[in-house]
Amino acid sequence: MAETLLAILLVTTSANGSSIVYRWPPSPVASPRFSRAKPDSALTSLHLDNPWRASHPSDAPPDPAKESIPLQNDPEREWKRPSTQRDRSMSFSSSGSHHSSGRNSPTKDMLECRSIEDEYNHLFGYSSDFLANLLCPQRSMCHQKFELLVDDLAFIGHPVSAEDDGAWRFKPEKPKLNDRGRESRIRRVSQTDRASSASPPRPASSEKPPPAASLWLQRFHFVMVLDVPDPSSSASGNITKYFDIIYEQIAFPVAAVLFQEQVLSNFVEEECDTLGSLKDDCSAKGDEFSSYIAQALDASSIAPAMKILYEALKSSSVAYITIHDLPLELQLPPYLDVLLHSEEENEPDCLTAPDDDDYQVWGQEMSFGYKLPSLTAWKSLLLLDDGPEGIDPYANLRRSLIGTGDRSLVEGLIKFLEIASVTLSLADMASLLDWDLDTQVFPTVRWLVHHRRAKVVDILHPGLKTVFTLPAKFDAPLSQLTIEFNKQFGTSGVLPLPRLLSAISTSSSKQSDTHFFASVVQSKEAIPLYHEVVLWMLKRDMLITLHLHIRIVATVRLKERVKAAAKGRSRDRKGSGRKGQSKLRNQLDADGDQSPPGIAWLALSPKGARRYTRDPSVGGSRNSRLSELILHDDSDSEGRRREESETPESQDEIDNHSGEEDEASMINDPGRATPLQRRWLSAMSEGKDPVLVRRFEQINQYFDGRRTDDEILYRAEMSRRELREILHHYDEYLQTFLHPS
Repeated sequence: MAETLLAILLVTTSANGSSIVYRWPPSPVASPRFSRAKPDSALTSLHLDNPWRASHPSDAPPDPAKESIPLQNDPEREWKRPSTQRDRSMSFSSSGSHHSSGRNSPTKDMLECRSIEDEYNHLFGYSSDFLANLLCPQRSMCHQKFELLVDDLAFIGHPVSAEDDGAWRFKPEKPKLNDRGRESRIRRVSQTDRASSASPPRPASSEKPPPAASLWLQRFHFVMVLDVPDPSSSASGNITKYFDIIYEQIAFPVAAVLFQEQVLSNFVEEECDTLGSLKDDCSAKGDEFSSYIAQALDASSIAPAMKILYEALKSSSVAYITIHDLPLELQLPPYLDVLLHSEEENEPDCLTAPDDDDYQVWGQEMSFGYKLPSLTAWKSLLLLDDGPEGIDPYANLRRSLIGTGDRSLVEGLIKFLEIASVTLSLADMASLLDWDLDTQVFPTVRWLVHHRRAKVVDILHPGLKTVFTLPAKFDAPLSQLTIEFNKQFGTSGVLPLPRLLSAISTSSSKQSDTHFFASVVQSKEAIPLYHEVVLWMLKRDMLITLHLHIRIVATVRLKERVKAAAKGRSRDRKGSGRKGQSKLRNQLDADGDQSPPGIAWLALSPKGARRYTRDPSVGGSRNSRLSELILHDDSDSEGRRREESETPESQDEIDNHSGEEDEASMINDPGRATPLQRRWLSAMSEGKDPVLVRRFEQINQYFDGRRTDDEILYRAEMSRRELREILHHYDEYLQTFLHPS
């Protein structure tokens, strides 16, 4: 927003016409535009714009008699801003255009007077009356989004108007119709319940406020003036989405509050009456326009609110404004300007959430223009410093909740802020508070992050045994950060900031003792002090936490051992299979003299055998014997099929892996391991403690190289000590590395 915001206007309409009552800044200036250079008439070439001629000037020399045509000095070829081509005489229409001495040439005093009037009556090179009429549409176009592009300027707002009788009242909501054209009663009741639960109840006297008695105000419009990016430059990205976010998060909320106060107490008309009278008095006295702007800041509450809002948006910070004793917090996404650039220049993580789950957790409002990590149970929360002096960042929440009579929510927020620590995960905080993670902790975290009271970070080890590295660049110059660091820790005895950064950078390249305590602190007594240092650096995005990632490696020796064991089982299975068939055949031959003629026992399929057993002519004992044999044969066949499916030698898998026994390989996704990979995983646990084996089987599904150690511990419900024990005993088959989450 800092790139495009030019001004904020308050425009009103009465029976006498439209006017710009107030604006900030006093003298807004649009950014310069790139324009195509005018061809030099001395060259007199017909093909000045021909790329081929420009790149091959010597291949086809032009014929002066045919192609040398003098160019006319056409002023329409030159593009200029409206401010440079506006007729300045429009500002010299005052009655005092001629001096009393009769001279027609303007004097110095006249020029100064005209310059002052020009500041009052013109803006962006246009007449103020012209812009006011343009920005206050007819009543039929009010109460909806307003977006107007004039040259290189964009005007965005939400104009509102009084009713036909001149009274200001709330617009009734239009009912949504079902497929039959009638409003659904269930939908109507549910909407009423949601509205009553979302907004605090008003006193009985204000449930149906009477319409405000307006004297002259017919319409007003709170307008955001933006500089439209030049389409020929790189800043020509998703401009439509850019305008929508500004409207939804700034223009519409302010217009809604102003409209509400106008309906309830005629607030906007009284403020505009004060500002208009002050403007006329200052103009009549010949005061400079800056004098009127300064006096308006003291005489009105809308004027300072517009000033604070503009400065906050230009600095990409939160605007704490007050309109008729109503505190508001307004802001735009800190990385909203990224939408203006082409897609290949965008950073994906600041435009949309990484996946659908994060989109649902963070919400639609925070899905664009925020660099937000995944909001998960194994993350932590870092509370940021207080806001501007004299501003209570939680005042709005307390007022809204106290107005509902539900003080438990305020007390719960206070408890959450007291217990929140960067050394605790969000799951730990939920457990300590006995809160539900999804319905209580995550919404609180989302509110704090949205209002820039906290940021989601990785868990910090209480003993500072966390591995850090440095980002590619800092948000502020190192010289400025060093000054701020010295003010905070200059007399505490910690390392100077440049030496501290050097120690962190050097330690991250070592193979051992890379955590912050071993490389920087080196003393348990200094942990509390350096804990504050780490928090100071995390608040300024000067540290990146590195996490342990784990992958499973199937070594060559492991593969050879599994292959040899599989061949031995295959030989044993073939021998036992032949013995089983001979035993079955002998049993059947012994009973063959008792079988009915025409029945070939070995030729019977299980289906045919079952049909035969249902024959009533067959005795019960013989039926039972036959059933036992058939069932035994079926189960044995099923067991053989299962073993063959799990044995790679009997399937095509052994062919696919026949060339991999000579080299180690990764098991990329242990949670979806193939039968052969499952045999490798089982062979890794041979000869180890059964308790350790059960833990490894429980946790190895997360050893895919993508999950961090914090996520593994949370999902497996395992302590860090147990994880270290597994890593120690299975070290031969594990590859560990440090990487950001």
